[in-house]
Amino acid sequence: MSTPRPAEAVKLITSIFSSHVGILKDVLHILSVHYGGIDFLSAKMPFHYTDYYADEMGSSLERRFASFDTLIRPESLPDIKLFANSIEEKFSLSGKRRVNIDPGYVSDAHLILATGKAYSHRPYLRDGIYADLTLVFRSKTFQPLAWTYPDYRETHVINVFNMLRAKYLAQLKH
Repeated sequence: MSTPRPAEAVKLITSIFSSHVGILKDVLHILSVHYGGIDFLSAKMPFHYTDYYADEMGSSLERRFASFDTLIRPESLPDIKLFANSIEEKFSLSGKRRVNIDPGYVSDAHLILATGKAYSHRPYLRDGIYADLTLVFRSKTFQPLAWTYPDYRETHVINVFNMLRAKYLAQLKH
């Protein structure tokens, strides 16, 4: 018999993309007020993997990954996704989003993203939010899975999450 124990705290991360540079800055500020200081912010990366967002957000999207210095409880992920959705709505114009915010977390074993879209590999959490197991850590690096989004398969993106995992493990030691 296993003895239930609370899960370890995890490292909150976000993927934020928009074609409006000023919005990225404002969103990062709002998120840092709620979730602690930003301890990592990636360089700007063009987001060109899909045209799914083009009609709503334009075609020259730039993405940044960010992480926060305050560790979170993994069970808080639905609340964080719902808050991110409210920020997206706040910055919407004429019913169209101008920013996309995808929160998730890094643990020692995996990268989980929060989504409102159901699919076979996405267990339901609560309040319309699902967990997307995006990357798993094995053989000393994060590895994509059959359903991992193409952008999260990129070597430079995996390197970001390997670095964030190392940062997270150092935080756990303190």
